[in-house]
Parts: sequence; C-alpha cells; structure tokens
Amino acid sequence: MDDRIAKIDRKTKETDIHLELNLDGLGKYEIDTGVGFLDHMLTHLSKHSGIDLIVKAKGDLEVDAHHTVEDIAICLGEGLLKALGGKKGIVRYGHSSVPMEDALANVSIDLSGRAACVYNVEYRTDKIGDLDVECLEEMLRSFANFGRFNLHINVPYGTNSHHIAEAIFKCLGKALGAAIEIRGTEIPSTKGIL
Repeated sequence: MDDRIAKIDRKTKETDIHLELNLDGLGKYEIDTGVGFLDHMLTHLSKHSGIDLIVKAKGDLEVDAHHTVEDIAICLGEGLLKALGGKKGIVRYGHSSVPMEDALANVSIDLSGRAACVYNVEYRTDKIGDLDVECLEEMLRSFANFGRFNLHINVPYGTNSHHIAEAIFKCLGKALGAAIEIRGTEIPSTKGIL
C-alpha cells in the first residue's frame, strides 16, 4: 500500500498556509492557525480520526478569521483527496453520533468523489471566543467541496455553542476515521471508480 500522506501549501494575499496529513497516523497534531477556537476544533478532528495533522497558518486576522478558516478548509480538502489516491480498499462510508454534554451531533460521510454538504445546525450565540459561528459552516462546506465528498451534519439539539461545535468536530473525526479505513483491495463502487 502506498503511503497515504499529503503536503499542501497555499499562499494568497490573504493567507499563507502549510498543511501536512497522514491518514494512517495516530491522531498526532501540531496546529497553529492564529484562531484559538479553530485550533481547538482541528485538534479534535485529528485526535478522533486518527489522522496526523500539521497546520501552520498566517492570515489577515485584522480583518476577521473568515479567509483563514476557508483557506485551511481548502487545504484540508485538497490534502485528503491527495492522500486518498485511487481510494482502493477504503471503507468509503462513515457515520458517527457524538454527545457533548447538552449537545448531540450526527455526521455521515461518503468519500464518493462528489461534493455535497448538508448542515442542519443552530447555535445560540453568534461567536465562540473570537470566531464567528458562521465560519464553521463555511469551513465544513469548503472541506467537503475541495475533498469531493458528501458530508451531512445534523445537530438535533444543544444549548451551548461551544459544546455544539465540539460535538460536530469530534463526530466528524470519528466518521472520517471510519470512512478512510482500509478494508480490502478494490474500489468500493459498482462503477469501479470514485
């Protein structure tokens, strides 16, 4: 089996991002985005997926976190797609349900090669720390778009915005970890391609 690793660098007038990931890692991480709550969420994604993840980002945070969050998601999606290669033997699908105190998140993934994001989440606040909660939807949508996979996120209830977001990222990690697992040698599709 080929190494399922990727390195992505993205430099624009708004951001400078370096990302490395290893799908067959141990959930080790080095995250420094300049956005504290985003660092917290990416550490959960790494830890609960088992994906080793390095993210170093500098962005125009004097404007806000939007560009930084979106461009990290683009790099994350591109890195996932690159590391998956031809997708031979992957499970392809992943689902998880994770409680975080008052909140419950349900995430389903299909590494189908087709991008789609369904996001049914309501927050009680506009911000978590210094991060606008709308940036989280933007991030997850961009991750799915650039990773070319189906991502369905449903939070049926929750009262604390931090708990809601944390449940989502832990749940995403568990679902992604299940979907990338190798369990055979063939491409899991009747079409023969993903």
